[in-house]
Amino acid sequence: MDLTIAAAQSASIPGNVPRNVSHHFRFAEIAADRGVQLLVFPELSLIGYELDIASSNIVRPESSDFDPLRELAAQADMTVVAGAPVLGDGGRLHIASLIFRPDRTVAVYTKEHVHESEAGVFAPGPGAMPFPVNDASVALAICADATHPQHAAKAATAGANVYAVGVMITADAYARKAGLLQNYAQHHRMAVLMANYSGVTGGCVPAGRSSIWSEDGRLLVASTGAGEELIIGRRRRTRWEGAVVPL
Repeated sequence: MDLTIAAAQSASIPGNVPRNVSHHFRFAEIAADRGVQLLVFPELSLIGYELDIASSNIVRPESSDFDPLRELAAQADMTVVAGAPVLGDGGRLHIASLIFRPDRTVAVYTKEHVHESEAGVFAPGPGAMPFPVNDASVALAICADATHPQHAAKAATAGANVYAVGVMITADAYARKAGLLQNYAQHHRMAVLMANYSGVTGGCVPAGRSSIWSEDGRLLVASTGAGEELIIGRRRRTRWEGAVVPL
């Protein structure tokens, strides 16, 4: 079973959705040229990890602002996952991942485990079931979701063999959280992808070092720093190879 997945280690302009869509499109074009089938951006990537302006930058998944990503996903037969604040049932604000599918539909995953620093702005969401990418089954997580072992266990029980996580992780938390992800890969026999930020966002300095682990817990490929890069993992049958593409 061949599969190509990628983490976009990207920077965002606070609250500027059109400019961030254009920047996402640049990453997606490069990913498409390399045959990527699943491209994942960091948490809240379409506005930046900017908690204080999230409620004034709520996005609608069906917005025409996202037509460039929707069309490229269709043309490249690629699923693109980008982060944004969305309104859920009852008008509650959620941290979400917008899932741009090759059939031009947009699905939504909402963060289930909101960090205490986010709780004053965001409500926990219901999550979502795994979805297909080629022959793989992909489960999403958003940052703090992946600090709860039951979240990864639920994904594996639902049949996921890829666990894709958009994050905003600083250097002081990186080793612990990366260790958890590596353990999930090995324990649940899932490939695990982590897409972290490049550049300062929300007053935080992310660690970068976006990574992909294979199903045996082996670190397949990782960024060595915090620059803007595309981190690619490619599996041909059972053999993985990795590459880092600077922007």
